[in-house]
Amino acid sequence: YCSKKYDPSRFFYTRSKIILIIFLMLKGLFTAIITPFKNGKIDENAFARLIEAQIAGGVDGIVPCGTTGESPTLSHDEHNYLIELAVSVVNNRIKIIAGTGSNCTREAVSLTQKAENYKVSAALIVAPYYNKPTKEGVYLHYKAISDNSNVPIIVYNVPSRTVVDISDEEIAKIAKL
Repeated sequence: YCSKKYDPSRFFYTRSKIILIIFLMLKGLFTAIITPFKNGKIDENAFARLIEAQIAGGVDGIVPCGTTGESPTLSHDEHNYLIELAVSVVNNRIKIIAGTGSNCTREAVSLTQKAENYKVSAALIVAPYYNKPTKEGVYLHYKAISDNSNVPIIVYNVPSRTVVDISDEEIAKIAKL
């Protein structure tokens, strides 16, 4: 799924990979970055080294604050700081897909808006976890994020983690936002 300014007919969707990718804009290898901690705080130097190692390895982009980056356990300040730090370290050398999903729609909107302000390439939005929303609830979650930001959105469907499986029909409906 992508925000209004992109043509949905340009999308590539692979159900087996459980992700909708904005095909022409975000192609290549993107690494999900862990969030290193030291003494209970984000280890900024280790985080920067991880990013630099990925760039040196030839990746096309990184994904900070996805579920691999422990996003559900980060405070809002930590979450926003990690995205800001990633943008600073990357310095326009590769693309950044910021994980900004949450089971709370207001929180997902806020995190997405903040990431958009940092000029990320896209936002990775996990389906609302734990709450077990209806199909309409899932749609309204993504609609609220789309209505309140202009950054391209990637629908991240991980039913084994969220207990919500977004069907092909639902993704098609979300893609029309």
